[in-house]
Amino acid sequence: MSPPKFIRTCSIWRALEVVGDTSVLLILEASWIGARRFDQFRARTGLLQTLLSDRLKRLVAAEVFEKVLYSETPPRFEYRLTRKGRDLYWPALMMLRWERRWGAADGKLRLEMRHRTCGHVFEPTPTCLKCGDEISARDVDWTEGPGVGWMSARYSRRRQQRYAAELASGLMVEVAQITGDRWASLILRSIFTGLRRFDEIHRDTAMATNILSERLSWLTAQGVIRAHELPGRRSEYRLTEKGIDYYPVLLMLLQWGDKYYVSPEGPPLLLRHKADGHDLEPAVTCSCCSQPVEPHDVTFEVIEAENREGELAEA
Repeated sequence: MSPPKFIRTCSIWRALEVVGDTSVLLILEASWIGARRFDQFRARTGLLQTLLSDRLKRLVAAEVFEKVLYSETPPRFEYRLTRKGRDLYWPALMMLRWERRWGAADGKLRLEMRHRTCGHVFEPTPTCLKCGDEISARDVDWTEGPGVGWMSARYSRRRQQRYAAELASGLMVEVAQITGDRWASLILRSIFTGLRRFDEIHRDTAMATNILSERLSWLTAQGVIRAHELPGRRSEYRLTEKGIDYYPVLLMLLQWGDKYYVSPEGPPLLLRHKADGHDLEPAVTCSCCSQPVEPHDVTFEVIEAENREGELAEA
């Protein structure tokens, strides 16, 4: 038996153990826009019955959903987001923001969101509450926190479902493929923290070399990273503008992971913002009134691409 591999302690890793699966992201998206019952999830996601059942069980076990009886004869259940599940709202909004900016323009659904606090249709904006400025990856630095350390690279077994998003009638296709592929997101985490060469990313993620090679090629084909030649026949991988704009997704996943899976010592990373290095306080705010947005403060209209008819709902 080979010795265990160890990687950097990371709240993003722990978050991706729960949501780093395309099928799970499709289920969560369906829940945000009103699905509660098994047949509703099946219709919205297009997932096979056995796969959908398995992922719902995982989400209940992770305390993201609670299973609630709504009919006794016959017994029938619906799946409702817990507080922990509702706290995935900001990562979901950042995924939606990225898809709107960089995904295919011919999406099957369109979402129009209205902020009840100010009454305006808005765009979700990643913002530092300390200074009020929009967050860009170029303005954020990090240092090791009290919870930094090493942990065993325990990859749970799961089949590749990257392209499940293409078959679903959902709001997010390309971003669900990236975030739902845990290995791709971990590669991006490495590059965002300054690890750009193949050997550096390999040590940081402890994934098999064939998987790493395939994901690097796929992310390059998606236009998220690019290979940059260095002197001495070496190369490294750098983020494109499309890749840099993915940062708020990882940032909100980090925040969620810090809240629910942080070690007793504290967070493994401390984030600093701007030249003065103040503590980063990330939030998703309304583009109109600059106030943080919460699910109960937002109404939205889901517009089907085929008939352009809207369905008004509350988050």
